Amino acid sequence: MSVEQHCPLQKKHSQSDLVSRLKSRRVLGVGVKAADGEFHRSKISQMLGNEFKVAFHEPFGLRFWQFVSALTFSALGLLTLTFPQPLGARLVMDDGGICDSALRLHGGAMISISLILWSAVWTMEKVIIRWTLLSETCYLVVEFLVTLTASADRDVRSRATDVQLMTFGLSALLSLFYYVQVGRKPRMV
Repeated sequence: MSVEQHCPLQKKHSQSDLVSRLKSRRVLGVGVKAADGEFHRSKISQMLGNEFKVAFHEPFGLRFWQFVSALTFSALGLLTLTFPQPLGARLVMDDGGICDSALRLHGGAMISISLILWSAVWTMEKVIIRWTLLSETCYLVVEFLVTLTASADRDVRSRATDVQLMTFGLSALLSLFYYVQVGRKPRMV
C-alpha cells in the first residue's frame, strides 16, 4: 500500500495580500458609500450605526450656544428657587400676583431642563443634541406665549415685558436654527 504524500500546508498571509483584503472588504460591504453618504469603516459600525457624524459637521457656534443656554437655565432656576419674591415682583410687576410655590415650581422645572442641557453640552451624539435643542425650543416658545398672553390680559406693556418677549423669541429662533442645522445631511464635496 502506498501512502500518498500531501504537500506541506502553506499559510496564506491575507493581511499582506492587498487583493484578498479588498475582496473581503467588498463582500462585507465595508468602505462602500452608504445611502446616507457615509463610508462605513467596519462591519460593526455599519450594523450598529455610528452617531459621530455631528463631530465632523457641527454648525458654527453650536457648542457655545449650548453652554450659554445651560448656564442661563441653571442660573435663573437657582435664582427662582432661592429668591422667589423679588423675582416674582419683577416678572409680574405687582405685589402678590403670583405665589411663591408656583415660582419655585417654575425654578425646579428650569433646573431640570438645565440638567438635560448640561448633559448635551458634553455629548457627541447627534440625536441627543437634537432632542435637547427641540426641548429648549418648545420651552422657550411656551414661555413666549405665556408672557405675551399675561401682558395682554393685564393691558400693560412695559419695557421689561418687551425685553422678555424679545429674549424668549430670539432664543427660541436660535435653538430652532441649530436644531435644523444639526439635522441636515452633510453636503457632498
